[in-house]
Formats: sequence, C-alpha cells, structure tokens
Amino acid sequence: MLLFVYRKTDDRSRRTARLTILHTIFIEERRTADYQMTTKIREVIVNDGNEDDIAGLLLDRNLLVDDTEAHAIAREILSHAPEVGYLTISNAYQWRLQYGRVITQAGQIEGITRL
Repeated sequence: MLLFVYRKTDDRSRRTARLTILHTIFIEERRTADYQMTTKIREVIVNDGNEDDIAGLLLDRNLLVDDTEAHAIAREILSHAPEVGYLTISNAYQWRLQYGRVITQAGQIEGITRL
C-alpha cells in the first residue's frame, strides 16, 4: 500500500487547489492488517489458545462472519499466524482506515518505509 498524507488548500477565486504532501509511506502487505486484532490474535496464540479461542475473538469483534466461517478462519490463523498489522480499522466509522499509527511507526518497523 502506498500512503500519501497531504494538506489541501483551495483558492476559490482561481478555482484551483494545492496539495502539499506531508508523508509518503510504503506499507508492505503483511503490515496492512488491523493493529488491535492482530495483536490480540498473537496474544491468544502465545498463550496456547486454540481454534475456539480465536473463533470467539473474531465473533466478539463483530466481524461479518458466522460461527462456521469464524472457525475456518481460526484454523487458517493457527496454521499461518499473522504478523502485527499497523493500520486501525474502525467498524464504527464504516470500516474506514486510520493511519496515525503507521505514520508514527514508519521507518521504525520492518515493512513500513517512509519514502
């Protein structure tokens, strides 16, 4: 993912706009997941959690999955644990992404590069 954070200023009299690029960050695919979810999943795994524990976590987070799908995802997670993601995905904001964490972590975390 290539992230551009910019400030936009409008010149209404000229009917133009200026974009000032504040940050340009490359986020590798493996780091594009939700920070809270991947952190909690990894905690469950470290504490010897099983399929039911992970499926329960997924269902508690109000993901759009039923019990059968949650267990299928949990089995996949147990065989391929995710790395910690650095985006914030808020279903309260209709699944919009928030980028504050990835901006502050750019250049400090492998897979998040400030360009």
